[in-house]
Amino acid sequence: MKITNIPITKLHAFDGHPYKVLDDGEMDELTGSVRENGVLSPLIVRPLEDTEHEYEVISGHRRLHAAERAGMQSVPAFIYEIDRDEAAVMVVDSNLHREHILPSEKAFAYKLKMEALAHQGKTSRQVGEKWSVAQVSEAANESQRQVHRYIRLTKLVPELLQVMDEGRIAFSVGVELSFLNERQQHDLLDAIDLNDCTPSYSQACRMHREAATITANRISEIMAEEKPNQREQIRLRREDFRKYFPSSHTDQQIMRDIMCGLDLLKRQRSRDRDAR
Repeated sequence: MKITNIPITKLHAFDGHPYKVLDDGEMDELTGSVRENGVLSPLIVRPLEDTEHEYEVISGHRRLHAAERAGMQSVPAFIYEIDRDEAAVMVVDSNLHREHILPSEKAFAYKLKMEALAHQGKTSRQVGEKWSVAQVSEAANESQRQVHRYIRLTKLVPELLQVMDEGRIAFSVGVELSFLNERQQHDLLDAIDLNDCTPSYSQACRMHREAATITANRISEIMAEEKPNQREQIRLRREDFRKYFPSSHTDQQIMRDIMCGLDLLKRQRSRDRDAR
């Protein structure tokens, strides 16, 4: 296809696209590369309906943001004449297998693709959804049950999604908490702040079972319980070691790197003892 240079002012983010564009260390590197070399990989866009020379970005939201930061006026792009449902599937598939993808991104990506597929050529909503989940499952190499579990995460309020993306609660815990309503989830966030801890899987399951009647006091009561993995803990403040890691690192990645570092230290001490 022919590459077209399109003014940045004529480009618009795909409405509801699930992937985050963050001003982090990786974006700084990308911006530097774009400033030095330009946008090497063209964006993929589609014409916006009822507009003149306006386009919706299908693939390349991060490259577009980096180009804006670098002060570029236009970017190269391939133009695809496709409808929104086809574009939604491309938006998801163009990013789903990248190295780093947050649970919330995958959740909204699966939902977006499922809804787009269900809308394409299906007269029965029930049949359409069943077929679309099967398609999403096959393309993502995940079970249909797991796809449904990820889509459940879209029921979480943004603040709880952020806690999960930071690695402070597990995927399975997030799924259970998604059955709480919005008010109950905000009550839980208050309890998390008050107790300085996040719910265990067992606690999340109890909240799910009691979701029809659970109150703020009951959530606080459950969260105040001492969990086995919290006994005799060594507490480290996040701000004390955050500076040693890239800003894009989640808490889970930081913990992995800390454990790797401690393992190296243990082996070094063992070598030092053997040398003596």
